[in-house]
Amino acid sequence: MSRIQNCFKRLAADGRRALIPFITAGDPSPELTVPLMHALVEGGADIIELGVPFSDPMADGPTIQRASERALAQGMTLRKVLAQVVAFRADNAETPVVLMGYANPIEAMGVSAFVAQAAKAGVDGVLVVDYPPEECATFAEQAKAVSLDPIFLLAPTSTEARFDDVARIGSGYIYYVSLKGVTGSGALDFDEVARRIPQIRARVGLPVGVGFGIRDAESAKRIGEVADAVVIGSRIIEEINQSKPDQLIANVTRFVAGIRVALDQLPGVPR
Repeated sequence: MSRIQNCFKRLAADGRRALIPFITAGDPSPELTVPLMHALVEGGADIIELGVPFSDPMADGPTIQRASERALAQGMTLRKVLAQVVAFRADNAETPVVLMGYANPIEAMGVSAFVAQAAKAGVDGVLVVDYPPEECATFAEQAKAVSLDPIFLLAPTSTEARFDDVARIGSGYIYYVSLKGVTGSGALDFDEVARRIPQIRARVGLPVGVGFGIRDAESAKRIGEVADAVVIGSRIIEEINQSKPDQLIANVTRFVAGIRVALDQLPGVPR
């Protein structure tokens, strides 16, 4: 059983929702990535999504796009992201880390080489936005063989056939995109999310995390009423880039802690 699966099992036993914050590796500087990862954990993160900077994203809104641009301008690469995970693992062997990004850097490294190096670095899951489940069964098999969970996106437009594709090869959890659009955009339709999550959970059989459009404790709490996990990214990156350098770590820790408190106010496990 992977670290991610153990994490969700433990949280379910405690009647708690997973908090999954996202940051972009290398933003605002490569030197701050590992301290920020530790700050997320201190604030109450259960799983960390670490964005691999990419020049041509298709799902990321302007906030995360700019974070990737800043990171790439400072020389960030996939190999350097893996090195940051190694550095994080020197002091934290428990918190699952999921790499989130796009296929091009992985293909450039070579899928087999990436899977082996990610597992060796201490990565627990991989979400590749442009790896559709019906086209990457081999990648998923290689990942699972070294206890890496291949994580997939589902959206308001996803069909039952796509649910079945994800159920066949996905692992760890499902990332449900709560709105039509890019990260950080639009207004959440909580009723639609509440309608879709039970359908996905029943069909796919994995915990469901919800992201895109969650910006504060109130929206996180409402999503937590129906989801197994809450994913929040753009708002954290805004906090990072609005903070003075000497206040950055404390501000991020405080913001994440506020979301954690809100989620822990919810009773029971959503089912």
